[in-house]
Amino acid sequence: MQFVKKTFKFPRILFFFIPLLILISIFIINVPAPNYPITEINFIGSASFPTGYTFKKTPMGGFSGITYDTKKQLFYTISDDRSEKAAARFYTLKIDLSNGTLTNEKVVPVGVTTLLNESRQTFPRGTIDSEGIALTKKETVYISSEGDNLKQITPFLKEFSLSSGQVLRTLPIPNKFLPDKSRQQGIRNNLAFESLTITPNNKSLFTATENALIQDGPEAKPKISSPCRILQYNLLTQQPEKEFLYQTEAVAPILNIFSRLSPQFSSGLTDLAALDNQSHFISLERTFTGFGFSIALFQISLEGADDIHNIDSLLAVDINKIKPTKKELLLDLRKLDVALDNIEGLTLGPKLPDGQLSLILVSDNNFNRLQRTQILAFKLKMEPPLIRLFRRFVPNFNR
Repeated sequence: MQFVKKTFKFPRILFFFIPLLILISIFIINVPAPNYPITEINFIGSASFPTGYTFKKTPMGGFSGITYDTKKQLFYTISDDRSEKAAARFYTLKIDLSNGTLTNEKVVPVGVTTLLNESRQTFPRGTIDSEGIALTKKETVYISSEGDNLKQITPFLKEFSLSSGQVLRTLPIPNKFLPDKSRQQGIRNNLAFESLTITPNNKSLFTATENALIQDGPEAKPKISSPCRILQYNLLTQQPEKEFLYQTEAVAPILNIFSRLSPQFSSGLTDLAALDNQSHFISLERTFTGFGFSIALFQISLEGADDIHNIDSLLAVDINKIKPTKKELLLDLRKLDVALDNIEGLTLGPKLPDGQLSLILVSDNNFNRLQRTQILAFKLKMEPPLIRLFRRFVPNFNR
């Protein structure tokens, strides 16, 4: 009899845990796969257009940013033509990743939209340097312009109609970013708002300077990084909210002699792609030595980073006491068996046949006959939901 009682104690324990296990199982099944952290990235192909390729009587090139429309399964890519070769514009592309790879014939331009200013006119020549583009859920896109310091043309962040290209509103830019006549503060020429991204819930917009503000520190040079600022906007109030320190990588030329022979060294943060609503992104850093390109992707997180919006000059404080954006190298594209061009833009794309997320990169060919418009595709592998859930309870769990 004692044996029988002991035997029936086991099912009682089961009856206690079964409902709990069912609830956890239901929760896990309904938890969408997180987009962070990315555990693996794989190259799945490329496509290119030669400089001189035209579409609807416009030279198609200068792709500095790209964004993806999930509903329409279309991509919008901004040209950085300063209304010199044709009116400022963005293109609509179809990129077919249905079989999990990318080749030339799978990229097709299907539309071009001319940008119109507040006077419902095309932007005059030289008044715009459009670099970033981000899609909203309202059939609009935000576009960033670097402006032109030398001509006292200020940068801007504007919202445009997706269908008509008409400007709808302009976001205010904090004064510290605006260049003054003495050139003692603000963005550096051609090193301003290259990047643009919007969180999936459409509550926040992020942009960043390509290099440091004049009053924040040096611009990037061989083996010298630059302290950029990431600028966060609240799209509900249309106001800037926070700023974060982002240190670019100190890149060394392949051969030191290159840095002495070429005065064209350029390096900086050129784009961001929001992975979720919890301040996780992919960042893109591009370096040109005058003898080739170095392109790197990073996973970054603003969690724990200090808000520096109240600091007008980083040179006036001890920058070592500021908690910067966390960075982790995702991929050094020099490891790919691909001749890299001037990669400047990136966006998350559609899901691939195996359910993993795609990532698309585009290049700015500078309308140079020696370059080309390049489109690269990657597959991102994310951490499984069960591991993600476990990490919530065991933060130090090592994946």
